[in-house]
Amino acid sequence: MKIAVRPGNTSDIQALSAVLSEAFDDDPVVTWLYPDDEKRRVRLPRFFAALTRHHHLAGGGVEVAEDDRGDIGGASLWDPPGRWKQSRLSTLRMAPAMMRAMPARWQSGSDIDAALHAAHPAEPHWYLATIGTGAAFRGRGYGQALLASRLERCDREHAPAYLESSNVTNIPYYERFGFEVTGEIVVRGGGPTLYAMWRDPQ
Repeated sequence: MKIAVRPGNTSDIQALSAVLSEAFDDDPVVTWLYPDDEKRRVRLPRFFAALTRHHHLAGGGVEVAEDDRGDIGGASLWDPPGRWKQSRLSTLRMAPAMMRAMPARWQSGSDIDAALHAAHPAEPHWYLATIGTGAAFRGRGYGQALLASRLERCDREHAPAYLESSNVTNIPYYERFGFEVTGEIVVRGGGPTLYAMWRDPQ
């Protein structure tokens, strides 16, 4: 089955949020923020929908990978150079949705945000905030297609790329695409450790 990568739009938000929620259901950061399984499966799609609608779409960094029937199997949320920080306006617009997405863990979410911001590189780069594949589409090349799409652009623009891996087992996968671990990010309050990864243009 052929995989096509295209820019995401507002009509994709529900489907891509469901895909990313499946992809991150057992992620160390997500399970720390949402320890209750049932609440996680309700609130996590709201979280991804809010980020996509109020932040990532504006920067043109949303991409979806779909099969030849038009079913979205994977999605990635990127921020272009100089646009990884959320504006005050987008933060205000997003706040009500984010409060619904994580009402009991707002402080923990803020702690993760603070740790990521403190470690974020100053050099301009494309930032891969999130990438994931739905459960029924794993192992079919959707993640690879999404990464290749944006990294080809990075190389054309001679721009570095940066991400944080929240799961140590994913590090070898990203290394195959040229990323290298540059440090560890520890979240206070017993939070998970994330791994900063940088890729120079190739």
